[in-house]
Amino acid sequence: MKYRRLGPSGLQVSELSFGAWVTFGQQLQVAEAEKLMRTAFDAGVNFFDNAESYNNGQAETIMGQVFKNAGWAREAFVVSTKFFWGIREVVNQQDTLNRKYLLEAINGSLKRFQLDYVDIVFAHRADPNTPIEETVWAMHQLIESGKAFYWGTSEWSAYEIVSALYIAEKHHLHKPISEQSHYNMFTRERVEKEYARLFQEHHYGDVTWSPLASGFLSGKYLDGIPQDSRAMQPGYEWLQKSVSKADRIEKVKQLMPLANELGATMAQLALAWCLKNQNLSSVILGASRVDQLQENLAAQEFVAKLTPDVMKRIEELLQNKPR
Repeated sequence: MKYRRLGPSGLQVSELSFGAWVTFGQQLQVAEAEKLMRTAFDAGVNFFDNAESYNNGQAETIMGQVFKNAGWAREAFVVSTKFFWGIREVVNQQDTLNRKYLLEAINGSLKRFQLDYVDIVFAHRADPNTPIEETVWAMHQLIESGKAFYWGTSEWSAYEIVSALYIAEKHHLHKPISEQSHYNMFTRERVEKEYARLFQEHHYGDVTWSPLASGFLSGKYLDGIPQDSRAMQPGYEWLQKSVSKADRIEKVKQLMPLANELGATMAQLALAWCLKNQNLSSVILGASRVDQLQENLAAQEFVAKLTPDVMKRIEELLQNKPR
């Protein structure tokens, strides 16, 4: 396993990390989750991602129980959570990043994780109804309290991120250090174009989610939607449209021979392609089976095979490079 710095910080995170979205609490309970997390940890993964809203807190509860069962030294792993959506349908507890919510939400997460602190807190979305200055101050207070070490953003615009950086700089507060964004062969505009100056001028980090486009880039949706896929899970019906697009299906079919030529699976090619981007700090994996996770972890072996000529061939097939 290789490790990369999380943005401008000195924190080292595994370039492949493991996340709980969709699977924990819906497809997996503690026993199954523990097998996957132990497999990841044994392979060198030190970064585990979660969010307060994943299955209304159940994902944090399950991950926390695995941490307890595994008995890993706390300094041996990095864990993140995200706040914005909330898990209670009451005012000041949903769709917000105000100070009251953030300083209360961390207590609930720590209780579910059975931890004294998390390493990173991400603002799960930007909040147009709360001044960014209030959010920056609240995140600073959260870190100063010792309940988190770093904070970041998720799906914020470059303008919003720069605003937060400016406010933190102006008031000598803890700055956000990393974005958590959607990025894969089909979703590239924001990371490769909008964030370009963030990476260059601020050395901002990026932890990316859905590198396989919710499994689409593994090739498993080419002949329809499997019953055991995440697109068939209750509450995720919205995925069915994106995994049924004819133009995307055709591009995956064109990419598969190239993957075979490299000795990789389609999923490994898609993950290696993400890892080729040195602006990324870590690529979050999601899996519901150990063999699936092992396959994805092996994607690191193919990064070196993505030579300039191979990358050019991939671009010619994708035809979607941001300009």
